[in-house]
Amino acid sequence: MRFPDETPVRLTRPNVTRLVLPPGKSETIVFDDALPGFGVRVRAGGKRTWIAQYRLGTKQRRITLGSVEAVDPDEARTRAKRALADVQLGNDPQAEKSQARARAAITLGSIAVRYLDHAKTRLRPRSYEEVERHLTRHWAPLREMPIHDVGRRNIAGRLDDIAKQHGPFASNRARASLSAMFTWAMRQGEAEANPVIATGKATDEISRDRVLSDLEITAIWQACRDDDYGRIVRLLILTGQRREEVGAMCWSEIDRTKGMWRLPMSRTKNGLPHDVPLSAQALDIIEATPVRPGRNLIFGQGEGGFQGWSNSKTAMDKRISEFLKSQITANKSALSPWRLHDLRRTMVTQMNESLGILPHVVEAVVNHITGPSKMGVAGVYNRAGYAAEKRISLERWAEYVFARINSPK
Repeated sequence: MRFPDETPVRLTRPNVTRLVLPPGKSETIVFDDALPGFGVRVRAGGKRTWIAQYRLGTKQRRITLGSVEAVDPDEARTRAKRALADVQLGNDPQAEKSQARARAAITLGSIAVRYLDHAKTRLRPRSYEEVERHLTRHWAPLREMPIHDVGRRNIAGRLDDIAKQHGPFASNRARASLSAMFTWAMRQGEAEANPVIATGKATDEISRDRVLSDLEITAIWQACRDDDYGRIVRLLILTGQRREEVGAMCWSEIDRTKGMWRLPMSRTKNGLPHDVPLSAQALDIIEATPVRPGRNLIFGQGEGGFQGWSNSKTAMDKRISEFLKSQITANKSALSPWRLHDLRRTMVTQMNESLGILPHVVEAVVNHITGPSKMGVAGVYNRAGYAAEKRISLERWAEYVFARINSPK
């Protein structure tokens, strides 16, 4: 069927299917004879698209309603009526559609990229790496969703998955990272609300003053396997140093002759070099670690130090529970939630309370800087003067740990 004069006709499926372009034209629009403004656009090659045409002020505009193949005439007519009625109310369907497309293009992933650029200059390197890991890995399944479509149900479901795969604390940290991103996006006008706020945490956060009991230390020690993570955890127990410091330990930092671990200023939180005397037990763990050819880092593979923290701890917690169940004690419950940093806090507490080591020596052991005696030149001399005290303290601590581990159950 040819309509050379583009006369309105009843737009039914048979009529639309028979439409043919007039000679010399690349496209034409044929309007419906019953609903003004409702039409079908026919292009060279046979493509047919439903449209609604309207006037807004002095400008004539069109909005597409879908292809003829995908949308039947009755549905297209309904869409046209809705769009034309919207015009009567003073709205512009074309502008609204453009805005909807623009909103859909703003995905969670695109916002994450911009937020990470913003956060990189404001967060400490370690904090930034953690946030980046959560946003790029844990939230990857929602990456292509428009930011305005991400709702509480999407987030809650994903948090459950993260908790099952990586543990409740990883879920909490992923939740905190996403919430911070949404708060930033709201300030930028890219998000209207923060749907994370209405979701719950996988587990309550651990108190910052958590000190592990002798049984808990024993359970953790016994749950360590002869692998990188097991060796790292045992070194954390014996040295009381920070997780990232032990996880990225290098062979070049170990002075075997003097039994000393020499941390350069680039690897410490306070930016000062730190010597850690190694007890015989700690040195044995390091010496038993296989040397990977061409690799200065003692633990981990690829670039950087050890990486599999979350999965390794989740697996260890299961082994700890099994160990505790096997003990002939009144307390057979699973280990209460704990963090690797609790090992450091426990050592500090026991050195002060059980071993009677002077506070300033304990601070020197863990490389804390507090009080005027630790500042400036005086601090340098004090650090040097505590070398012997630090060694004695760590040796006494190792003896304390092994006495508990080897005591009859």
